[in-house]
Amino acid sequence: MLRINLLNSVTERQGGAVASVDRQIASPSSRLMVMFLATLLLTAAVIGWDVISSSMAHSKAQADLEDQKRQAAELQAVVNEQKDLEQKIQNIDARIEAIKTLRANQAGPSAVLSAVTERAAMVPGLYLESVEQAGDQMVFKGNSPDEQQVTQFGRSLEFSNGLFSNLSIETARNEVVNQNVVMKETSSPDANKVSIVNFTIKCAYTPSKAAGANQNGATTASAQPQAPAAPTQVAKN
Repeated sequence: MLRINLLNSVTERQGGAVASVDRQIASPSSRLMVMFLATLLLTAAVIGWDVISSSMAHSKAQADLEDQKRQAAELQAVVNEQKDLEQKIQNIDARIEAIKTLRANQAGPSAVLSAVTERAAMVPGLYLESVEQAGDQMVFKGNSPDEQQVTQFGRSLEFSNGLFSNLSIETARNEVVNQNVVMKETSSPDANKVSIVNFTIKCAYTPSKAAGANQNGATTASAQPQAPAAPTQVAKN
């Protein structure tokens, strides 16, 4: 019976393969090839890492740029909102000034009527027919029993803290029929006629002093001045 030792044959084959590999590595060309491959792999790894890191840095820079753009857009929106608010504030200020101007202009006629009414009430028998305003000039028309009352009314206008100034008075005496008088056969033809003085007073009007005249008009009109007033121009017809 034949016996074959397979273990020895396998060991011999393995030993021969290892020896063959050792011989191949030991050769200079093989070593050079291995170093070249190792260098190539290392270079590829470095290049790959550089590409990856550059891509990551680019992505981060792009994200930062987008964030800066977003912040700039938000800041621009805030600036635009601030400009809108400033414009609204300017519009509100303009409206307030317009309202103040309107109120100041409305105070003028009110002060005129108040001051004139108070002064006319101080003179018994004085009757105002019309009050007209043309720019900074005022014209008062009416009638009175005599010239003295007209002069008294004119002087009261002069003492108005500058509200009325530069007065000129024109008067004309007329006779009118008194409808309340019952004529009798024995009465004279002129029994129902009454003599009155029609007057026209022209003066300068200063609206800026209307507030002071409105507050102090009653006191000034009722108090008679101690010093002589400026002469009032009176024209009689």
